[in-house]
Amino acid sequence: MSRLQQAMAEATESVNATLAQLLPDADGSEAQLYEAMRYATLGGGKRLRPFLVLTGAGLFDIAQEYALRVAAAVEFVHCYSLVHDDLPAMDDDDLRRGRPACHKRFGEATAVLAGDALLTLAFDVLSAPATHPDPEVRCALVQALAAAAGGHGMVGGQMFDLEAEKMTLDIDGVTRLQQLKTGALITFACESGAILGRAEEPARRALRAYARDLGLAFQIADDLLDAEGSEEVVGKKVGKDAAAGKATFVGILGAEQARAQARMCAERAAAHLELFGEKAGLLRDVARFVIERRA
Repeated sequence: MSRLQQAMAEATESVNATLAQLLPDADGSEAQLYEAMRYATLGGGKRLRPFLVLTGAGLFDIAQEYALRVAAAVEFVHCYSLVHDDLPAMDDDDLRRGRPACHKRFGEATAVLAGDALLTLAFDVLSAPATHPDPEVRCALVQALAAAAGGHGMVGGQMFDLEAEKMTLDIDGVTRLQQLKTGALITFACESGAILGRAEEPARRALRAYARDLGLAFQIADDLLDAEGSEEVVGKKVGKDAAAGKATFVGILGAEQARAQARMCAERAAAHLELFGEKAGLLRDVARFVIERRA
């Protein structure tokens, strides 16, 4: 097992325990809602965004209990987005993480509510004193995550994605779409440790630049998986982008050039971390991981 695999496995174990602790128990009159929230959140996943939170926080020697709560908040937002993306009115996917999507298991109405509840739970967690003793830091985290998740970030990107089915996008258009839909939340995950550590602007700027190129590398790799992967390995239906006529990096560049572009983005991402020296070794490893993954 590589250094990165070991670190990710340990982080996943800690994050899963924190998620399970923060999620409401599936009992009472709201039992089905809570069960759906737990199903959508605890049913696997790479936990890449939480890992970026924890590893970024490590650059600033942040207490793990603070970083874990921020990591959980990011994952709640990510899981909410997956629940809503899978709905028939959106991407219409029946499979997520190798099992039925939340709306297939619990029905569409419950899935909508579970997504809503996960989103609001994220901000409940960030705003609580247990996340950081300084209220200004907590407010900064809330503000940054709201910007990343909202109309100028992930949700805006999803709207752009829906509208893009009626448009002809060039490479700049696809890049902007993915920087919103995928990149904004990754950027928050990478920068949140600097927010917790009250870091100076040069450090925050370096992490934002790293996140920008990492997010693009991740999305290009995702497009390649959709074009070339198998449902059994990827854990969700593949080939949907081409069937829907969506503009993707692979569709515009071709598979080989897209692969080369992903490698270039990963190398550029790693180069942005020079400021942090050897302390950023795991983040450099992540840049390679996102373009080599098979799921």
